[in-house]
Amino acid sequence: MAANQAHRDENLLTDIQSRLDSLNKSERKVAEAILRDPSAATRYSIAALARAANVSEPTVNRFCRGFSATGFPDFKIRLAQSIATGTPYVGQNVEANDTVSEFADKIMLSTIASLDKARQALDPNALASAIDYLIQAKQINFFGMGGSASVALDAQHKFFRFNIPVMSYDDALMQRMVAAGANVGDVIVLISYTGRTRETVDIAQVARDNGAIVIGITNPDSPLAAVCSVVVGVTAPEDTEVYMPMSSRIIHLTVIDILATGVTLKRGADFLGHLKKIKESLKPTRLPSE
Repeated sequence: MAANQAHRDENLLTDIQSRLDSLNKSERKVAEAILRDPSAATRYSIAALARAANVSEPTVNRFCRGFSATGFPDFKIRLAQSIATGTPYVGQNVEANDTVSEFADKIMLSTIASLDKARQALDPNALASAIDYLIQAKQINFFGMGGSASVALDAQHKFFRFNIPVMSYDDALMQRMVAAGANVGDVIVLISYTGRTRETVDIAQVARDNGAIVIGITNPDSPLAAVCSVVVGVTAPEDTEVYMPMSSRIIHLTVIDILATGVTLKRGADFLGHLKKIKESLKPTRLPSE
């Protein structure tokens, strides 16, 4: 499936060119506007492309869906991928000679499209199970290494408000010791984009063996997912073996927001007073707005 997607993206321009004669008059105008300057088209808004092609915005959307895109932002990312190989160790949609405007636009659009793909793939049942375990936990530990460490720390900042003991750890040895000391009623959340880091998989198994609930925010087809109690499956079209983690980290942060919101809602209206008290404690620390 992934290989087919990659092949399709690499040949998007070829597909547009080959289908030119089969498109209706309005959609052909869109195709011709793109083919005149594909690089410029990756920077257009939908309104700008509609003006360049002298068609309506709904026509542009219809054209994009005709090429298996979920919408115009998704189409632009696929178009960018079809004309760029990326800069190793930076970003897969970023070229070395991109201007600031160009690479900023590419990163923003790629993140938007990746978030939408992740939204469609999220399993509500898995989210509900994870929320139920979190709200019943005696204590919660968030584990993340490398690029996932900042996500684990963000989770600690959100979940400490719930009157549940919570910590985050980014060191493999500390994670292993915490997992070894875990008990029934503890919840350990492991965050890993690939789900293939050997230490993370081993730590998850240690925690499970000690009776803890292990929630994985990871690739649903990974070795880590196979040893978790609950898997919140996250996929993103990003090769972190070569490029810097970008959209994958944003998706993980968003999943943490979803879980924290779920716990808040489960606590009910009576719990809002507690959250209000914490929030209002910050008022004396802020300078007045002008």
